[in-house]
Amino acid sequence: MADFGEILRNIGEFGLFQRVTLAALCFINFIQGFLLASFLFIEKNPDRHCNTDWILGLDPNLTTDEQLNLTLPREADGTFSRCQMFVPVDWDIDAIREFGLNKTTSCQNGWVYKSTLYTATIVTDFDLVCEKANLLEIIQAISMVGILLGSLLFGPLAESFGRKWAIQVPAVITFIFVLASGFSPDMYSFMVISLFAGVGTGGNRVTSIVLTTEWIGASKRSWGVCLTLLFTSVGQCALAGLVYYIRDWRLVQIIIAAPLGVVLLYIWFIPESARWLLSRGRTEEAKRLIMKAAAINKHTIPDSLLENISMKEAVNDGGIKYIFRSRLLSRYFVTILLARFSLNASLLGLHLNMANLGLNVFLTQFIFGAIEIPVYILCIWLLEVFGRKPLFMLTLATAGLSSILILAVPQGCGIAVTFLAAVSRFFLMWAGSVCNVLVQELFPTTVRQTATGLSSISARLGGIVAPLLNITATYHWIIPIVVSSSLTFISGGLGFMLPETRRRELPDSIDEAEGNRNVIQTNRNCPYSVSTKL
Repeated sequence: MADFGEILRNIGEFGLFQRVTLAALCFINFIQGFLLASFLFIEKNPDRHCNTDWILGLDPNLTTDEQLNLTLPREADGTFSRCQMFVPVDWDIDAIREFGLNKTTSCQNGWVYKSTLYTATIVTDFDLVCEKANLLEIIQAISMVGILLGSLLFGPLAESFGRKWAIQVPAVITFIFVLASGFSPDMYSFMVISLFAGVGTGGNRVTSIVLTTEWIGASKRSWGVCLTLLFTSVGQCALAGLVYYIRDWRLVQIIIAAPLGVVLLYIWFIPESARWLLSRGRTEEAKRLIMKAAAINKHTIPDSLLENISMKEAVNDGGIKYIFRSRLLSRYFVTILLARFSLNASLLGLHLNMANLGLNVFLTQFIFGAIEIPVYILCIWLLEVFGRKPLFMLTLATAGLSSILILAVPQGCGIAVTFLAAVSRFFLMWAGSVCNVLVQELFPTTVRQTATGLSSISARLGGIVAPLLNITATYHWIIPIVVSSSLTFISGGLGFMLPETRRRELPDSIDEAEGNRNVIQTNRNCPYSVSTKL
């Protein structure tokens, strides 16, 4: 029976076929970097005051200063209240001027916003201020719930219906609801739309990494994962420019839907995973795809290898229950889950607090995106030099240390805080890419998509917790940083329980995943790697 690693070495481990497939999936991930655009359009406490135009009905010739003096109470520092107004009365204007107003209430007719960084944001359009200010974190959490549901739904479904299907359906969902979000009439509609847009986003991200990995050989496997993630970072850099020039969040959402429409034109032509087809016993379909890949890569497949491909029997032992039947896989699984949860909680916490780091939000967004580009470029190389396990432990520990050092920076040192946040983000993203590689290499084909989906769910749970954890800053500003940094340190320490998977073939069964896998040894005089049994 032909080993799929041997098949890839014969048809080309990273030929034109794989590169075109990777480019198509990378473009999808490039757009992923735009999908939290509405949350970049945020000023949590914009300059504002209650709308008190009711008094203009008594005297339309009032100046703005007179109107505010008569209708708004003042704070202790002498500024007008942002959340309170005087209760409207039926007096004439002279009586109001003579006796003044004393009884206050919360804003009854909305707010007047001034000197805002943007033309329109979800905060100003939906009045997420004063007693509604915490709803912003709730909306952000709902979006993360959608991404979690997408991972939960399309991860296991991809085991049954294929990787290709699990990319196409989420692409359609994402396009529809990202476009619809630009026309949201109210906060509640936006919440529902964000939930479904998140479902599509979560499904796409999980499956594209798995499909890429299963078509690329062991010598170039880190390229597939890291380049896919790299294009998300490039998308974040591009987002900073887009938001800088177009400061209306609704228009940006509509513009983002345009490249998603391009994806819908070609997504039907991406190839299915031949490795998955073989695991389901669909050998004839797999053979046709393998022959197509070989032809595009300009390689010839030996007839004996094709005959062995057709002898592959169906393997249907998939599902999460098979992970927990193995003590070894359960240990790996829990370690990866905790790492993904903690690093994503830290990442989202930093991302959602960009406006509070002390520098221009556009510059910070660009830095956050740009800092990830060398992460993935270095990761491609260093994963092969040092291996997966040492980098997993080092990156998580360094990210936690950089984050906790923010507490030692005096208030007002925006540059120092932004630098430490960028360093922490650098190593968190690095750790995330290592986790994405590990989850592909630790688990067999029969449960790989499920394991990837569930690890992504853990990451999304971290994303859900991040905005809620930020709320605890109202009790003390150090709480979110201390909690997220501690979890990151613990995750790095648990890396001792993981095996090294560098230059090993992807396992196709539970037995192989538990240790009976091929180790690839490179030979300078041979165009392909040679397999030897452990």
